[in-house]
Amino acid sequence: MSTSGSAPKRIIVGVGGGIAAYKVCSVIRHFTERGHHVRVIPTASALNFIGAATFEALSGNPVDTGVFADVPSVQHVRLGQEADLVIIAPATADLMSRSASGRADDLLTATLLTARCPVIFVPAMHTEMWEHPATVANVATLRERGNIVIEPASGRLTGTDTGAGRLPEPEEISALGDLVLERSDAIPRDLEGVRVLVTAGGTREPLDPVRFLGNRSSGKQGYALARLAAQRGADVTLISGAGVHLPPPPAVALQHAGTAAELEAAVNAAAPEHDVVIMAAAVADFRPTTFVDAKIKKGPTEPSLIELTRNPDILAGLVRRRADGSLPQAKIIVGFAAETGDASGDVLFHARAKLARKGCDLLVVNAVGDGKAFEMDSNAGWLLSADGSEAAIEHGSKSLMSSRILDAITALLGDGACST
Repeated sequence: MSTSGSAPKRIIVGVGGGIAAYKVCSVIRHFTERGHHVRVIPTASALNFIGAATFEALSGNPVDTGVFADVPSVQHVRLGQEADLVIIAPATADLMSRSASGRADDLLTATLLTARCPVIFVPAMHTEMWEHPATVANVATLRERGNIVIEPASGRLTGTDTGAGRLPEPEEISALGDLVLERSDAIPRDLEGVRVLVTAGGTREPLDPVRFLGNRSSGKQGYALARLAAQRGADVTLISGAGVHLPPPPAVALQHAGTAAELEAAVNAAAPEHDVVIMAAAVADFRPTTFVDAKIKKGPTEPSLIELTRNPDILAGLVRRRADGSLPQAKIIVGFAAETGDASGDVLFHARAKLARKGCDLLVVNAVGDGKAFEMDSNAGWLLSADGSEAAIEHGSKSLMSSRILDAITALLGDGACST
């Protein structure tokens, strides 16, 4: 079944001639398992790394590289015309250069000329090639024409080299492809020059050397926000809490914090250098008053009561610092509220009260419990603004929810508006 119950889409996966081509096999499987019709078009160089039989087995469709294959169907024109999405991975320096120049000397570049659907280039090359003025110019040209060119990851490259230019992990590529299928305009380059700080995951408050108080936050929403903000052009720092088992998003500076106190220290240190702070982490409200140095044993001495003390309110603290001038007044502060209804009111009743208490510019509200929000790949909720406006966010992937949140942030940036 295709994603979100929608009709199957026609997806072209173009494969350039790079060692990272092996990762694309997982991307092909991702889309075929969701019921989409996938056609793999490699360059001739790509077949030096992965054989055509592998691509055919994974996609269930024939693999061709030249414009003279299957002439009666005119597939060098038809494939692009019929496609709903094109993903190029790895997008080598040569392949992006040929595409930017309008070349049509193989099936893949000819297909790119006829495609009118979203096209995602996922670059992979050595750092020097990625940073070369020719590649920089080609990337700018492709983006100007409406293509999506993903920021590459940093890490181990071919040989012993390390740096920017690594192909993102298949999960990252697939998530961005899914997002574009959900919403074709989800990755504009509208955050260029904006510095964004995101927190994600939960915190763990130690009770003894082996036990802690924590929550079920997986970090998926915060990581999705960081990933998408970077791909929309922002300079992103992500502070990841405890219990997160996700690959680092490409082009994101990653830090770690375990307890609420550690997260508060990391946020307070980083916030002055950022224009937007998104507090997506699920911070523990309380911590044990006493940490026991040895594991608490069962028996006569086991505690009958564990005393708790309140953790600092990091979000409210940021708002106070902005108000007293410790943070620049241009800061936009976004909070999250995981709420349940009770006898006194529903989710939105409690969320509105929380927004009033916190004083942030935007509050993202999730109803939690019964398989909602925590540890799930999809989400829904509401966006509450300090000006009193409210907007529902429809159910979809956490990447889709992130795109709606970032839309609201860019609107505030454009208005120059924030709480003081």
